[in-house]
Amino acid sequence: MHIEEHTRPEPQRSRAVFSTEDFRLIREAVGAHLQQIKDSPESVKFSNLYHRLGRVA
Repeated sequence: MHIEEHTRPEPQRSRAVFSTEDFRLIREAVGAHLQQIKDSPESVKFSNLYHRLGRVA
């Protein structure tokens, strides 16, 4: 009995969705939005996002 060897294609290397420049622009936009909603309860979420984006860029 002959067993065929099935080869699986190697997974493609993942590519970054955003560039470093993109993260800088997104962080700037989030910062501007954060200033507009600073008294809102949701501002905490945007503040956390702003700081996380700062670690990436």
